[in-house]
Amino acid sequence: MSRVILARHGESVFSAVGLLNGDPTVPGGLTAQGVAEAEALAIEIASEPIALCIHTEFERVSQTAALALAGRDVPTLIEPLLNDPRYGKYERADLDGYRDWAASAGSGTRAEGGGESRQEIVERYADGYRAVLARPESTILVVAHSLPIAYALAARDGTPPQPRVPLAAYATAYRFERRELERVVDTLDAWLSDPDW
Repeated sequence: MSRVILARHGESVFSAVGLLNGDPTVPGGLTAQGVAEAEALAIEIASEPIALCIHTEFERVSQTAALALAGRDVPTLIEPLLNDPRYGKYERADLDGYRDWAASAGSGTRAEGGGESRQEIVERYADGYRAVLARPESTILVVAHSLPIAYALAARDGTPPQPRVPLAAYATAYRFERRELERVVDTLDAWLSDPDW
């Protein structure tokens, strides 16, 4: 891999009403607005020589990827390591409630009810990006979720994971050169070796 384009899915039926969905077996596709956003992403990346699309297991993500690459013969690969977090008791609950909990709980604390800790999430995302870096294709589109992209955007500039991060924009292309994605992995790994919250 020499270049990667990260993109969040378009607006989904869950995100439109501020609810969380970290279970890929639960159906939840795009809204009409989300479809329009994915179609706009297709226009934004139309000139990119994309050789592979990697996306997560969620319906909203696979739908975004299909719309963004409509009419193009691009192979796809599912990468569960970049899935949204398992939210435990916050599953299909209010996003702000989870974000408030995340801002106050230690990074090693798991969300009750089978959720992941932020340390587990960051470790999974670092492994997911390592898997992307190991691919032989030159330019790769990765369609995923807000959190792995937000962590990557911060880590590219050397900022480690924080208790609360800005949401990534829907269906927007964030371009990374190989060295930048390597820096992301290095930054995440360094934080995991000595988490500071």
